[in-house]
Amino acid sequence: MKKILITSDTHRRDGNLLEVIQNEAPFDMFIHLGDAEGSEDMITSWCKEQNPDCEVYMVLGNNDFFSHLDREKEISIGKYRAFLTHGHFYSVSVGTERLIDEAQDRGVQIAMFGHTHKPYLERRGDLTVLNPGSLSFPRQEGRRPSYMLMDLDDEGEAHFTTCYL
Repeated sequence: MKKILITSDTHRRDGNLLEVIQNEAPFDMFIHLGDAEGSEDMITSWCKEQNPDCEVYMVLGNNDFFSHLDREKEISIGKYRAFLTHGHFYSVSVGTERLIDEAQDRGVQIAMFGHTHKPYLERRGDLTVLNPGSLSFPRQEGRRPSYMLMDLDDEGEAHFTTCYL
């Protein structure tokens, strides 16, 4: 079993994120899909406090003006390759087609994005496309702060859960 906590768009309002980290601990990997707005070091320390071996991955969002984060990343999660991006360079606000094209060109099995502040989970053939939504400024109907969990079962198969505060 492996547990991955996926977040995005916290915009330096980190109270909900700290609550989620504390409630979901322990987890093996933490992913932030952009717009941490300078909270990167603090978030990393929170994750390492709950599990010193926690892998932490973050990418640059459109509001991360002074950050040195990578614009996007490809990582391994068990048997899967995942593409991490904030999504604004792929026009995700109007649809996921460009992101899906990029993910397919890269040959990944999972594409993760943020930016829209709305949770999203879709399977397109062998590709899973997801957005955890926002813990600080949710925009979906009901406006509940959201995040995602990805669990790898004993056979290494991925299972995704959208969670709400």
